[in-house]
Amino acid sequence: MITFRNPFFLFLLIPVVLAALAVFLTKKRTSSARIPNLVPAVKTLRVKLFETVPPLLKVLALVLVCFALARPQKVDKQEVPPTEGIDIMLVLDTSPSMAAMDFEPDRLEAAKAAAADFVRKRKNDRIGLTVFGGAALLSCPLTLDYNSVLEGITSASLNMTLESGTAIGDAIVTAVNHLKDSKAKSKVMVLLTDGRSNVGIVNDMSLAAKTAKTFGIKIYTIGTAGKGRAKFPTGNPLMPVAFIDEDLDEPTLKTIASITGGEFYRAKNLGELNGIYAKIDSLEKTKFDVKTLSSYTDYYNYFLLPALLIFLLAALSERTIFRSIP
Repeated sequence: MITFRNPFFLFLLIPVVLAALAVFLTKKRTSSARIPNLVPAVKTLRVKLFETVPPLLKVLALVLVCFALARPQKVDKQEVPPTEGIDIMLVLDTSPSMAAMDFEPDRLEAAKAAAADFVRKRKNDRIGLTVFGGAALLSCPLTLDYNSVLEGITSASLNMTLESGTAIGDAIVTAVNHLKDSKAKSKVMVLLTDGRSNVGIVNDMSLAAKTAKTFGIKIYTIGTAGKGRAKFPTGNPLMPVAFIDEDLDEPTLKTIASITGGEFYRAKNLGELNGIYAKIDSLEKTKFDVKTLSSYTDYYNYFLLPALLIFLLAALSERTIFRSIP
């Protein structure tokens, strides 16, 4: 954005323009009042140029000087993120059961879409991503680079940890390891799963939750599964779809959330899932005064230097090209 540091100097354009008009009108009246036999009846091109070019150059130079005095500047503004915000670790279940089709198009893709929408709505908070199945791994560390987080969410795929089962305890501990040393004002984990913990090193969910609480980490748990049986792709062309029973461990997920001061939510479709993320988004907001860092680039030289050159050109033309003109 271009602004003027001293805009009041632009008012000098008014007398400059008025003076220029007065000079040209005076010359015109003087020219028409001359005695016909003392000057040529028809002015030569050189005479016309002498009467117009140097004065026009001087007026142009004065206009440029006015703009230079007004000090045009380019202003770049950038919001400075707060030193203390919220660190959020998304913990996403990628076990094979997330292929169930009680969500559109399936549980995992719906979870990815809702998580991505959640990330896009955040501002100035670090976000990371942990994925898990039979094992847990960090997909994206805590960062303000939301594009990297979105890439991690997009690349999440079924059974990407190459370990069968659902290791919720290991997922919590892995996320805690990446949140515990955070200096953020608030530390949050959003854990999404469609099942129950049945494998892994950490089998005591209460202990995992208490560990998170020790480091001041709040856990929101989301159960992503419809009620009853759900369609499941088999990959077998002879019988492409089978049914799996509901296996969501609501009591354990509620306990994990309760111990850490979070909340448990159950989503039975994509609309409810989006609503849950929206609620978490509203609950976990960083309140701060936005600080703006402004940088200024001066452009007065782009007007002042041409003005000096034009003044010089006008002066030289009067003393060289038009020197013999009376």
